[in-house]
Amino acid sequence: LRHNSRPAQAHAEMAKTRGKKSTRGDKKEGDYSHLFQKTPRNFRIGQSIQPKRNLSRFVKWPKYIRIQRQRAILKQRLKVPPAIHQFGNTIDKNQAMTLFKLLAKYRPENRKEKKERLAKIAEAQAKNEKADEKSKPKVLKFGLNHITTLVESRKARLVVIAHDVDPLELVLWLPALCRKMGVPFCIVKGKARLGALCHQKTCTAVALTAVDKQDERALSQFCASVESMYEEPQKAWGQPQYGIKARHKIRARERELEKERAKRFA
Repeated sequence: LRHNSRPAQAHAEMAKTRGKKSTRGDKKEGDYSHLFQKTPRNFRIGQSIQPKRNLSRFVKWPKYIRIQRQRAILKQRLKVPPAIHQFGNTIDKNQAMTLFKLLAKYRPENRKEKKERLAKIAEAQAKNEKADEKSKPKVLKFGLNHITTLVESRKARLVVIAHDVDPLELVLWLPALCRKMGVPFCIVKGKARLGALCHQKTCTAVALTAVDKQDERALSQFCASVESMYEEPQKAWGQPQYGIKARHKIRARERELEKERAKRFA
């Protein structure tokens, strides 16, 4: 009874659409006014995923990181005396490459090599044989007390000091001692690089006392290239670097002064 009670128009429409499959993408003409439609995303709870943001400004960094950053900024803001300022003047990249190639040839033995050498000596002694007596090896000397002794006795031929020793007072006096004793020295970037040469994590300074005959020329050329660093003590003070706000204030002050001068002379 219900079926028969429908109007004839509805029956006709159903008959038309019975054979067709309706697709989701089918749209009537005039539905889109433009080819590229806006599809705004909703970032409320349970909706679209939030975009990634750089939150480093809002991170509460560990205390040691905050102290590091504050110290770095404080060093820039202060007027630094010459004795400390000289540690900012390191050798350039090409000189550093030449130096580290030379130093790498004279790395001291590590624990494994030392153990093997002592085992050979012990075996020779057990068999009542003479161990191979080699001349004293030419290796890098490290350790602050050891280097100080070598410089004072003028046995060191080149002293290499790291620029980032903390606290700096550990090596602050070493350049002055090297100048007094006439020992060539240079300041390089990275105590970790010096440490890698000596099988340590870090190293404040290393020294060369002797080199092979084929490396004599390379050593003398390098010493000549860094002569300006160790011949005369530096007298230049490190000038402070102001922050962006202070620089803007200084510029604004200068502009005001220029305007006043212009008015006077006009």
